[in-house]
Amino acid sequence: MSLESVRAFFAERAPDIAVIESPLSSATVALAAEAYGVEPARIAKTLSLRIGERVVLIVASGTSRMDNKKVKAHFGGKPKMLGLEDVAEITGHEVGGVCPFGLKTPLPVYCDLSLQAFDEVVPAAGSTHSAVRIAPSRMAELTAAEWVDVCQDGR
Repeated sequence: MSLESVRAFFAERAPDIAVIESPLSSATVALAAEAYGVEPARIAKTLSLRIGERVVLIVASGTSRMDNKKVKAHFGGKPKMLGLEDVAEITGHEVGGVCPFGLKTPLPVYCDLSLQAFDEVVPAAGSTHSAVRIAPSRMAELTAAEWVDVCQDGR
């Protein structure tokens, strides 16, 4: 269902962007970089967090690390990663395929400034074998994301 919801998202909002599939798993940053032939930093990983009563998605460069102090300062609470069942239940995407597109539940999306170092990034597209190639600014525009500085550069 998840890959289909992402396809429907792009068909409606950005028909020029194609979902690409790989026979190789892209469930981790390293696997995704290998599957799509890009450096790990270009993989746009999506973190599913609970901060107090809110659930938010933060999309960041594959090599950056979330800075808990920055997240707490920006969002006003301590971030906790969602558990596996919660991720699938809330986003509609399985872990390893979580992305800000075609969500089961509307969620606030935030793009970390680490993505702005690239003209194109590769986020997942709802499954562990799918992705899209997209400019970070376009991804933020399509998902109504707010730009935030909540990660440390891992390069």
